Amino acid sequence: MNSRAFRMKLKPGTVHEYRVRHDEIWPELSSLLSGSGIYDYSIFLDEATMDLFAVMKLRDGADLSALPDHPVMRKWWDYMAELMEVEPGNRPKEWPLTQVFHMA
Repeated sequence: MNSRAFRMKLKPGTVHEYRVRHDEIWPELSSLLSGSGIYDYSIFLDEATMDLFAVMKLRDGADLSALPDHPVMRKWWDYMAELMEVEPGNRPKEWPLTQVFHMA
């Protein structure tokens, strides 16, 4: 199994809206992520720190390199930018996480 995990950060007072927007995730975004090789994607929240922990499971040969330039991804980032810490261009700030344990 190939996976990727990373941390992101919400701004204070945005948890409810972040959940609402993900509950209503755009079908075109879901299709884009699936088409890029992501078959399982979860995001967890630590409400004490407002840290988000994301885990993606990737199919063999998954290629995520085109995602940052795709118009649907850019539109989603713009939509979410007011809720999260972002880079210039509204890409969410990400901190990679290193796997230290896995039980299969």
